[in-house]
Amino acid sequence: MKKILIAAAVAAASATTLCSMNLEEPAAMPRPLRDGDKIAIVSPAGPIDSAIVYEAADTLRAVGYEVEVMPHAIGRVGRYAASDSGRLADLRAALTDTTVRAVLCARGGYGAVHLLDSLAGLPLRDDPKWLIGFSDISALHALLASRNIASVHGNMCKHLALGPSDADNALMLDVLRGHKPVYHWDADTLNREGSVRGRLLGGNLAVIAELINTPYDVIQPGTVLFIEEVEEPVYKIERIMYQLRLSGVLPRLAGLVVGQFTDCHGDDSYATAERMIADMVAPYDFPVAFNAPIGHVDHNVPVLQSATVLLDVGRDGTTLSFE
Repeated sequence: MKKILIAAAVAAASATTLCSMNLEEPAAMPRPLRDGDKIAIVSPAGPIDSAIVYEAADTLRAVGYEVEVMPHAIGRVGRYAASDSGRLADLRAALTDTTVRAVLCARGGYGAVHLLDSLAGLPLRDDPKWLIGFSDISALHALLASRNIASVHGNMCKHLALGPSDADNALMLDVLRGHKPVYHWDADTLNREGSVRGRLLGGNLAVIAELINTPYDVIQPGTVLFIEEVEEPVYKIERIMYQLRLSGVLPRLAGLVVGQFTDCHGDDSYATAERMIADMVAPYDFPVAFNAPIGHVDHNVPVLQSATVLLDVGRDGTTLSFE
C-alpha cells in the first residue's frame, strides 16, 4: 500500500507540470557566440561515423570556436551512440559546464527521449546555452522549451562537415552569433493566407507527438506550430493530426508552418502528406504555410525554437521573421 501511495503522489506531482509552458513570457535567449567560445559535440541518440564528427569540428574551429568532442559522442552501444548513462553524462556535463556556450548534437536517430526526465532536474535556466539539432533532437528542444529557453532547430554534424562556406552552415553560424533571420519562400497552392505573431514551437512531428500530455508537450494552443517528417506513411501522420483535432489543440493554433515531409509515401486516400494536412486544417482560419525549407533535406534552414515570430502568408509567398 505504501508503494502505491508513493506512486500516486509522484503521478500527481507530475500532473501539475503538464502543459506548463508560459507562452506570455519571452523565452530566455542564450548569449550570442563570440570568437573563442567552446562548443561541445554530443550524441544523445544514434551512433555516427567519427570522421563526420571531426570534419564538423574542423568547420567550427575554422570560424574561431574551441570544440570539445564529448567522451561518448563517437561510440556505439546497440542502436545508440552509448548507454543511457553515457549519453546522459555527456549532456549533463555539456549543459552545466560554464565554459561551454553551445551544444551541438552530432545526429538524430532515436534515444534522446530516454534522457529527458534526468536532464529536467538540471538548473538549465541558470546558464542557458545554445542547443543545436533536429529530427530526434526535437525531444531535447522540447525539454528546453518547457524551461522557456530558446534553442536552434538546425543542421548537425553531417551538414556542418561541408564546411563554413556552405550557405546553410553560414546562416546557422550567423544565428548563433545573434542574427535574427528572415525567411521568404514561394507561395504554395495549399497555403491559407493570413498574418499572425506568436511563439514558434514544434519539430519532428512523430517525436513531438509522443510528448503530448507530458511536461515536454510543445503542441500548445496559441502557438505557431512548425512540423516536418521523414519516412512515415501518410496514414500515420493523419493519425497524429486527428489526435490534435480531437484533443482541441489543432483548432486553437495561431498558425501552422509545414516543412518537408521527406519520403512520406502516399496511399489510395492521399497522394501526399501535404494534401492530407491541408484537408485536416481546412475547417479552421489560422494561416498555414506549406513547403517551408525545414526538415530532412539538403536545404534545412535554422529556426529559433521558442522565439516570437511573425508569420505572413500572402499571395506572393510566405515570410517568417524572428523578433
